[in-house]
Amino acid sequence: MAIQPPAPAPAAPAGRRDQPLHDFSQSHAGILLRLEQLRALPGRLAQPGAESRAARETAAELLRFFRDAVFEHHAEEEEALFPAVARSAARGDEAALVAALASRLTSEHREIEADWKAIEPALTRIARGKPAALDGGIVSRLCDTYAAHAQFEERAYLPLAASILGENDQAALALTLHVRHALDVVVGPF
Repeated sequence: MAIQPPAPAPAAPAGRRDQPLHDFSQSHAGILLRLEQLRALPGRLAQPGAESRAARETAAELLRFFRDAVFEHHAEEEEALFPAVARSAARGDEAALVAALASRLTSEHREIEADWKAIEPALTRIARGKPAALDGGIVSRLCDTYAAHAQFEERAYLPLAASILGENDQAALALTLHVRHALDVVVGPF
């Protein structure tokens, strides 16, 4: 089953550099493309010459990508996006909805990360050119879970966030993310 990219989040007006919601949407699209590589890897490993250079390189790229992009994306949502939207939500039903959606998305992050951690040792062995059994069932579940997660976030959470966050709120979120990335360059991820 191929992963279908979700519809992108509403774009910021043309010329705006502070478009964090669009950036989160673009992150999903990139992650989904990499997950297609992961989904194909068990089949490639079952073929003769499975310890090929291409398989090693793919496994190594996926390991770096998950550490540097997926886990960071989850952290940015949980530490910057979700709190920003919660702070700006109207008290009552809107705040309760925002909290429930953020809780669901955070729980899905932990599921995705748990599946990743289950296959990470095998990917590490493959990246080192060593034989390993990569569990195709866990790989499929991880890919399917992430696709559903991204689709839900794109359809339910990001449009709600766009309606809640005003221009100044989005600019502040963009600045928070920019500072976070600048600190990553200077001192490393936190």
